[in-house]
Amino acid sequence: MRLRLSGVGLDRGGRTVLSDLTLDISERRVGVVGANGSGKSSFARLLNALLLPTRGTVGVGALDTRRDTRAVRRRVGFLFQNPDHQIVYPSVAEDLAFGLKNRGVPKPEIGPRVEAALARFGLAGFGERLVHELSGGERQLVALAGIMVLEPDLLVLDEPTTLLDLRNTRRVMEAVEGAGPAVVLVTHDLPLLETFERVLVFDEGRLVEDAAPHRAIARYRALAG
Repeated sequence: MRLRLSGVGLDRGGRTVLSDLTLDISERRVGVVGANGSGKSSFARLLNALLLPTRGTVGVGALDTRRDTRAVRRRVGFLFQNPDHQIVYPSVAEDLAFGLKNRGVPKPEIGPRVEAALARFGLAGFGERLVHELSGGERQLVALAGIMVLEPDLLVLDEPTTLLDLRNTRRVMEAVEGAGPAVVLVTHDLPLLETFERVLVFDEGRLVEDAAPHRAIARYRALAG
């Protein structure tokens, strides 16, 4: 899926958090890094219309996030840092079924799609489990399965491994690597980006580097040093 940002600026709470952002993205694996408050999470939220630009336009495929907000949100899945921010129902199967019901999927199709999504992420047999009984990594995989069951064209992940240990970080990233849609990953965990095609570096609300991982990560480390 092609993303196009043209002259984008974003103001929040009386201050400018993103300025003069123009980008054309067609790669399937794109990383985003920057210090806290650099604008990287705001950038991620622009891609699925959780935030709308104050100035300029954000295009997702043939859609405009301001004009086609609902259609954009149907095509772009968003995974938060904390899975508890998006898991709604107490049981795993109920939570995955919720999105499908909202999309009008026929009832006989919902159960098989939920089971297939859970199996895909190593959660076969988890349908009747209560979410609060799962580990952090398992909850993040449930949240990811809940997005992927809706078959998005683009998956945006906002620091999804920050709260996870190494083992669960590996499980989540293996699931992401095996996912079908294009991925935009916001992270502080730089080794996760080594195999990505492109990495964007934000600093004080501006895009300051747009390059292959080794070059972009070197720039980020220089800024942080």
